[in-house]
Amino acid sequence: MTDPVTPRRSGLRGFGHAGPSPWTDLDRPPLDAEALRRDLVLPGGFWTSLDVVTETGSTNSDLAARAGAGAPQGAVLVAEAQNAGRGRLERQWSAPPRSGLFLSVLLRPDEVPVERYGWLPILVGVAAAATLSRVAEVEVGLKWPNDLQVGIDGAERKLGGILTELSGGAVVAGLGINVSLRANELPVPTAASLALAGAAVTDRSTLLRGLLREFAGLYTEWTAAAGDPHASGLLAAYADRCTTLGRPVRVHLPGDRELLGEAVAIDGDGRLVVRTPDGTRRPVGAGDVVHVRPEPR
Repeated sequence: MTDPVTPRRSGLRGFGHAGPSPWTDLDRPPLDAEALRRDLVLPGGFWTSLDVVTETGSTNSDLAARAGAGAPQGAVLVAEAQNAGRGRLERQWSAPPRSGLFLSVLLRPDEVPVERYGWLPILVGVAAAATLSRVAEVEVGLKWPNDLQVGIDGAERKLGGILTELSGGAVVAGLGINVSLRANELPVPTAASLALAGAAVTDRSTLLRGLLREFAGLYTEWTAAAGDPHASGLLAAYADRCTTLGRPVRVHLPGDRELLGEAVAIDGDGRLVVRTPDGTRRPVGAGDVVHVRPEPR
């Protein structure tokens, strides 16, 4: 899910085990799993289970194991701390305990052709950006493909990231969002948190409820359209929030290659279309994008 916390003992632990009290930092109270389940795991609803653990290596890995054991769609696993969280391109993600939202959800989009599964991380990003913009009252954008971004002091900084993985016939979608990190806790200077961005709401329970409800609605529309990004409205919703479109970019491609140009579109496969200086339009399916400042005139 994105990028660094002080390593802690690995393994899945619940609140009943001995260890540091979850109330040692009163600004970061623990999540109330029972209250979340009452609000979100409802008869006939999309979410089928919700568990909160004190610490684990990776919620994606744990939920993938449950998927292999036959867990149904709609399972949610939230960790108060992760010590082996992963982001795109195998980057590490960690943060102080209870300083953010670190979760994975189990999906079984059987109605959708496998070739459209690449839209799932984009769907998670749209749900997260929409929820945070509405609930936290902070404008959140999406750097292609799905890095959550906010502006602080005129600079674009990373708020969170998304990692989706296939596990048998299921998809596990992981999300990490920095909520209350202080400046001296940021893993890198280009990171951010909702608190540092001046969010009106940083209560993790409120944010999590909003996020899961938003995602369930978008996912239901997407699967009802067999994953079609046009018919479901997902492509348009993503383009509205994509901070990369219309920008000069440098794309670091696999094999130490580089592509320079202007990001002009998102195609039907979720790829970034880059127009090179000679006018060629090149679709990019994987790569690390750098937003380049335009040359002064």
